[in-house]
Amino acid sequence: LEHLPHDERVERMKQPDVRAAILAEPNGRYRSEALQYQHEAFGNMFKLCEPFEWEPDQSQTMEALAAATGVDVEAYVYDYMLENGGRNLILFPYTNYCDFTMDTCHDMLSHPSSIFGLSDGGAHCGIACDAGNNTLALTFWTRDRAKGGRLPLGPMVRAMTRDTAEAYGLNDRGRIAPGYRADINVIDYDNLAMALPEMAWDLPTGARRVIQRARGYVATFVAGVQTIERDELTGALPGKLIRGAQSAPA
Repeated sequence: LEHLPHDERVERMKQPDVRAAILAEPNGRYRSEALQYQHEAFGNMFKLCEPFEWEPDQSQTMEALAAATGVDVEAYVYDYMLENGGRNLILFPYTNYCDFTMDTCHDMLSHPSSIFGLSDGGAHCGIACDAGNNTLALTFWTRDRAKGGRLPLGPMVRAMTRDTAEAYGLNDRGRIAPGYRADINVIDYDNLAMALPEMAWDLPTGARRVIQRARGYVATFVAGVQTIERDELTGALPGKLIRGAQSAPA
């Protein structure tokens, strides 16, 4: 199956004999308990499809949904992954969600020593997309969360801009003031939203990466040059690689 084009592979995997053969195969031995957890923790995996709740409860796990329908959980996940042309994804919160609440994350984000903006997506772009981090912060955390406390908009914006810039010594940016870099987002806050993540196969050698689109960005400027207009890239690429701390404007 591996050599087949995606759509043909999906159709083959839907065939009853192929499905039965795959599901009958033993999982084998894992190199570590962590790897076993990643592959078998169906009690902490969720469907990533519309309508989606960013703070799902335990009844929405793959394990619970399979049990409710009387289907083996591996078979349930197998069939789900073949829906939507084989493009469905699974949300797997690897840490900080064992109690099915974002309260722990809320406490960490609220802590004065927390630095916002760490990204692991560059190392694991086939399973994670941290590009949506800031949009999630502005929508879920400051506006939409329903199962617990939200975070105030002003401090959240400051955490993503000034506080992060100062923490890494990027003293020429992070605020709107004379002499600073004009890195500015103009946002339609009421209509700001995230699309569901999707898989793109556009890296060298056809490798995959997870992407996530957003809407509500009226304009984005990098060093005063507009790079986004109404959620669409303008084609301008004024950004550049920097190394080390940057001096504050005189």
